[in-house]
Amino acid sequence: MKILIVGTFPDAAKERIRASFPQDWTLCIASSEEGDLDLSDVEVVIPEHIPIDSAFLDRAPRLRLVQTGAGYDNVDIDACTARGVRVCNAAGVNATAVAEHAMALLLGWYKNIPYLDSFMKAHSDEGDLSYQGGELEGKTIGLIGLGNIGKKVAAYCGAFGMRVLGYSRRTLDIPGVTQVDLDTLYHQSDVVSLHLPLTGETRGMIDRDVFSRLKPGAILINTSRGGLVNEADLISALQTGTLRGACLDVYTKEPLPQGSPLRDLPNVILTPHTAGLPDGVKFHAVRYQFFVSNLRRLMQGERPEHALNEV
Repeated sequence: MKILIVGTFPDAAKERIRASFPQDWTLCIASSEEGDLDLSDVEVVIPEHIPIDSAFLDRAPRLRLVQTGAGYDNVDIDACTARGVRVCNAAGVNATAVAEHAMALLLGWYKNIPYLDSFMKAHSDEGDLSYQGGELEGKTIGLIGLGNIGKKVAAYCGAFGMRVLGYSRRTLDIPGVTQVDLDTLYHQSDVVSLHLPLTGETRGMIDRDVFSRLKPGAILINTSRGGLVNEADLISALQTGTLRGACLDVYTKEPLPQGSPLRDLPNVILTPHTAGLPDGVKFHAVRYQFFVSNLRRLMQGERPEHALNEV
């Protein structure tokens, strides 16, 4: 079985990825910038943010499985189903990593870690120290999305003594979480943290109107998908003070363009879409362990885990 991983990986990451798969499997790692990939004998593709659409599928007549990470907004599931191609994601595999990253951003913001670190490394005179900080205890966090990651963030925030509000389309019984409607969440939260998939319904849902409804002094955390947020409205809200600050791991366009105003705003903490990659650049060991396990199931004629369609 030929497996194709498509993405942009440094050499060190490629070596770690190859070591995660059995040596007798045929594994190819190709750059997402290679437009003339030979897909004629590929049976499994693991794509990194490249579109898996009808045009791609037409070039892959032997394709049996599209295996993604947690997100699958780049995959046309209907087109895959029509061609008998299974689509699976890795829901929950990186939940701990992303939830911990969200907490790191939250703590980094309120403890002003980026500023204090740069202050010390600039050999600044401590008499010139000037910053604002805060404590998590007693603050309210609003979690939009209460899936695997949202639940973990809720538990972590509860341990810090925060009041936790949550929004989900389904009624869920999650200890320590008060489920509310979005309007209540926006008006009462000191922190709004996003934990939703990117769909036609959620794309651009955090926009100018939402920023105008947030509690004064609120901040936004996004470790899900950049497309959930109208980035132009976000930048405007940050520049005008409508939004006090933002902690972002994901962006509308990735990598974040060098000319983006987000790179220069003082009230923003940025990381380069690494929340789900705790083991190093472009690598998460548990994720690849799951991929191998799911491919073994496919090879043995079993239904892969986290299937998103029926074929």
